[in-house]
Amino acid sequence: MDIAKPNVKQTIPGFRRVPRTGVIYVMHRATLRGFDYENKSWANLGQGSPETLDLPDAPPRLTELRAPAPTRKYSPVAGQIELRQKVADLYNFIYRKGKKSQYTYENVSIAGGGRLSLTRLAAALDNVNMGHFLPDYTAYEELLSSFRSFIPMPILLDAGRGYQLSAEGLRNEILGRGLSALLISNPCNPTGQVTQDYRLRGWVEVARETDCSLILDEFYSHYIYTNASNPYNMVSAAQYVEDVERDPIIIVDGLTKNWRYPGWRVSWTLGPKSVIETLASAGSFLDGGANHPFQNQALELLDPEYAIAETKAIQKVFKAKRDYVLERLHDMGITADATPNGAFYVWANLSDLPVPLNDGMSFFEHGLEENVITVPGVFFDVNPGQRRRNFARYKHYCRVSFGPNMETLERGLDALERVIAKF
Repeated sequence: MDIAKPNVKQTIPGFRRVPRTGVIYVMHRATLRGFDYENKSWANLGQGSPETLDLPDAPPRLTELRAPAPTRKYSPVAGQIELRQKVADLYNFIYRKGKKSQYTYENVSIAGGGRLSLTRLAAALDNVNMGHFLPDYTAYEELLSSFRSFIPMPILLDAGRGYQLSAEGLRNEILGRGLSALLISNPCNPTGQVTQDYRLRGWVEVARETDCSLILDEFYSHYIYTNASNPYNMVSAAQYVEDVERDPIIIVDGLTKNWRYPGWRVSWTLGPKSVIETLASAGSFLDGGANHPFQNQALELLDPEYAIAETKAIQKVFKAKRDYVLERLHDMGITADATPNGAFYVWANLSDLPVPLNDGMSFFEHGLEENVITVPGVFFDVNPGQRRRNFARYKHYCRVSFGPNMETLERGLDALERVIAKF
């Protein structure tokens, strides 16, 4: 049985049964057990969003929305030009100082959230082989299933190599599978692994040499816990693009994670003008354009000083939370194949726990009895259209989020200790 689908027969003609993505599935199950966001007896360690209140040394949170008369009209499908230019300016300032080729507003498209940016891209892809990594973001599965113009092709990352892939390995995968496009989250959700510096430069060079478009989901690119070469400790393939119009590098990011405004649903895609024009055509029939007032409000958030201050605050707070969660999990007998150096997740290996807790789905279900939520690892075995047999590759894993505040983390980890103590 497909665990992501409700056990209900579809009786309305013409409709298919659409599975819930991993996080939505676990939240649905938790709600049936009494979970509520205002109920402080619960701890959501499955959440895919960061804490959104004030952090020490971070810029003040915006609390009011202004909607001047021009923003009451439809936004252009590609987004407000002023915001598009602001995004381009930020990338040029952080990643492209001294480079001849610079981004302009014509290299930027605005959309209503990350999933919508990716949906526009998927709708614009031609009849090609499209690569994706395993494990990776659960929502990719249905996204890669919904458009029949391209063929999704999985690339398995090896835990023994820290879920990393060298430039030479990437070249072999592209050439061996005949890939014309590749979708990657960097930093990766769920493993927290970061491709940066010489390795990321190598990926961009391989994309250029093999004429394969790299679509990089960089929504966690400010959550970096290593000593990166970039002075602001941010990571983006934009740093290694030679020609913004010719290099096949498409970047997706937004306010959701790196600015901690998930409810705003403002995202952007950065790439060659020809791609941005195609995305506008796709957006014209998919969604019609992003929320106009929120685009206007987002302008001040993209000042480099604001973005850098927010990033420094994020990294200080979230690194401390990461270290705390790793230590607590280790004391429970739960390990990580590789230390998460980005994002805010631990890809937790449950293999050493007693039966039945060594199974991610069972671990999740028993956690609900103690009012704590995790995400079973099987949801990250992205399998579009269920085209291949599922051998429960990540059966012994779960994703634990350190996105919540410290109080919630403490409560949730105490609950996991109680779960394990029962066995």
